[in-house]
Amino acid sequence: MAERSFAKEVEKLRLGDGEEFRGEGILAVTKALLQSGVSYVAGYQGAPISHLMDVLTDANDILNELGVHFEHSASEATATATLAASVNYPLRGAVTFKSTVGTNVASDALANLASGGVTGGALLIVGEDYGEGSSIMQERSHAFAMKSQVWLLDPRPNLVSMVNAVQQGFELSEASNTPVMLELRIRACHVHGRFPTRDNVRPSFTLKDAIEAPVRDVNRIVLPPASYLHEQEKISRRWPAAIQYIQDHHLNEFFGEGAADVGIVMQGGLYNAVLRGLELLGLADAFGNSRIPLYVLNVTYPLVDAEFTSFCAGKRAILIVEEGQPDFIEQAVHAILRRADVQTKVHGKDMLTLAGEYTGGVVVKGLAAFLTRHLPDRLVDRPLPVAARPAPAPARLEGNPKAFAIQAAASQVQGRPPSFCTGCPERPIFTAMKLIERELGTHHVSCDIGCHLFSVLPPFNIGATTMGYGLGWAGASAFNSGDTAKRTIAIMGDGGFWHNGLTSGVGNAVFNETDNVLVVIDNGYSAATGGQDVLSSKAANAIRSTNNPIEKAVRGVGVKWVRTVDDTYSLTRMRDALREALTTPAKGPKVIVAQSECMLNRQRREKPLVRKQIADGGRVVRERFGIDPDTCTGDHSCIRLSGCPSLTIKPNPDPLRTDPIATVIDSCVGCGLCGEVAHAAVLCPSFYRAGIINNPTRWDRFKLRLRTAVIGALQDRIARRLEGIAA
Repeated sequence: MAERSFAKEVEKLRLGDGEEFRGEGILAVTKALLQSGVSYVAGYQGAPISHLMDVLTDANDILNELGVHFEHSASEATATATLAASVNYPLRGAVTFKSTVGTNVASDALANLASGGVTGGALLIVGEDYGEGSSIMQERSHAFAMKSQVWLLDPRPNLVSMVNAVQQGFELSEASNTPVMLELRIRACHVHGRFPTRDNVRPSFTLKDAIEAPVRDVNRIVLPPASYLHEQEKISRRWPAAIQYIQDHHLNEFFGEGAADVGIVMQGGLYNAVLRGLELLGLADAFGNSRIPLYVLNVTYPLVDAEFTSFCAGKRAILIVEEGQPDFIEQAVHAILRRADVQTKVHGKDMLTLAGEYTGGVVVKGLAAFLTRHLPDRLVDRPLPVAARPAPAPARLEGNPKAFAIQAAASQVQGRPPSFCTGCPERPIFTAMKLIERELGTHHVSCDIGCHLFSVLPPFNIGATTMGYGLGWAGASAFNSGDTAKRTIAIMGDGGFWHNGLTSGVGNAVFNETDNVLVVIDNGYSAATGGQDVLSSKAANAIRSTNNPIEKAVRGVGVKWVRTVDDTYSLTRMRDALREALTTPAKGPKVIVAQSECMLNRQRREKPLVRKQIADGGRVVRERFGIDPDTCTGDHSCIRLSGCPSLTIKPNPDPLRTDPIATVIDSCVGCGLCGEVAHAAVLCPSFYRAGIINNPTRWDRFKLRLRTAVIGALQDRIARRLEGIAA
């Protein structure tokens, strides 16, 4: 069950020649693959590209009709290795995953693929997860393109350009026998638009043809002396072939040529930001007509020397708009122009920020700085956009109510760290760890990539490091010492476990006889990437194998001490399992598999069923928790040990007490953790559980009347006693 279903939208993939597609970018990329005659597609889900995997899953019937093989890969390395099918055969293949973390994982396969080269078109569609919307380290795919010498496409973020980039990516790959990387930024993946479609193409040379008539070329395998020849071939044949194709097919674009004696060079993905900046400065319109010459690099590697020297000829200066660092393109342009003895002044990071996402405000500020220096007459008598104006001197608070209000609010508003969803089954795991801390003291905790990484933030503050997806236990492997009885704890999700944690973490721990503890959080899905199924998912999957237990896998590689807690909301069970793992005299690796379904996916699965049941007149009981305001003392330990978004505070109803009390808001999903916390931590009796009944029966109504009468009588009795005391 993925975060979003494309079951209806995939019918657009059947559009034929001359029709018009309207929809989302990620769906358009899928249509482009089918129009290009792709034979196989593989990938690993991950934002911002995960929806491409979801689209392909929902379009499985269409893929089968065209003879296209599609599979969810175990990792990005697995996906990239799949492109080996294009090494010896004229098969077009595409793989997809998130970059740069995914490209890190795939780099070994990518290097081998690029060294030997390909026969059929090989396309890597990577989600360039850079900028403020990203949750990973801030790096760029460009480095991998340069390192392995694969060609990097960065198309303008509109559907026509993106669809063309897919088609041209395959052709460029075949023309130069080199894999091609197509990067799509977060916004490009989800941009909406339209483009004219063509018929889908069934591959003329099929996987069946390749299997039944195998061929091999030992010179394509990376072994000496062939590997030495590969490097020479890249420079002497493949690179020139790529340059020739780029020029002949005008993959890079020029706009506003001859409009001024300065120019702007940009990555294709930044075209919209640059054009909007020029529009705000009065130097372009919304239709792409620019009064400043623009050179759009839809191919950011390799760069075409001849195009740069031609663009810079007769220009006093150019501005290079290159997002991120290092400034690979800017450095290369300096070399290109100096070798050609072109003396055009090159600006880039001196006018724009050295690092960070190039938002609209950042870009317009850089454009204004560049044009103010080299073309000031174009900005005369035109007020600059607010983002491009020089920052004012710090405002004095006296006589400035707005500045005073902002400062006063800043001192009162607290930071709100990201946390687990309401009802998340991972929250009680870390609550149990906090309870164990009270008993056994703190432990070194090695974290992993996934939702569980939120545990490093308040209120849990658990975790010291994270080294990569599935590397939670490997991150603690150095702490395998016989000099102490204290054990370390490692965390790993089920997605990371199947990605590479079984070998890199569990297998490594067994082989090296570690005496430490691993908690595998099995929420039933690759939840952090959108809720896709994994090997251990409980749900039946029509096209994948599921229901393969994690406990069985860890025992299979030699772990003897394994405990499965099949309800993480039971704090006592979680706490007892952790205590046993940390104190047992048994030596060797210890694994706790903590199982409960991801609450988001559970809600997606159950809510439509509940709505239908209510609409059909069926009786439905929903559990909710609450807090008795008269009993709550305002201790707030429940919040410190939970952090649930539905658990908050409100003013104390007792006029003699000033501390706010805890309260449960309507977003509660009735997971029961807050009540478990109150019991397991021996906090307070203020929590209560209530059942909300839709379509109640006569028996339900009778019980309500009876309870109301009894409670009312007791309340009246208390009120009379209080009146007597007051008298």
